[in-house]
Amino acid sequence: MITLEELAQAIIVLIRLGCVFRFIYCMVRLSGADDEATKYKKRTRNVVLFYLLAESIWQVKDIIQYYYQ
Repeated sequence: MITLEELAQAIIVLIRLGCVFRFIYCMVRLSGADDEATKYKKRTRNVVLFYLLAESIWQVKDIIQYYYQ
């Protein structure tokens, strides 16, 4: 069970880092490309939505585990 918990922690760290790097990449590209601005705005919005969804799922998992232990 400890290994499974460590794996879950590693996955959430990777998700957080990936979202941060993707957000930064989209912001840099957004500042440089005027003709592709709408595409990168949409991608940035999608990154933020994905991050919020991933964190919400993570918190719900913790609440359920706390409730049943």
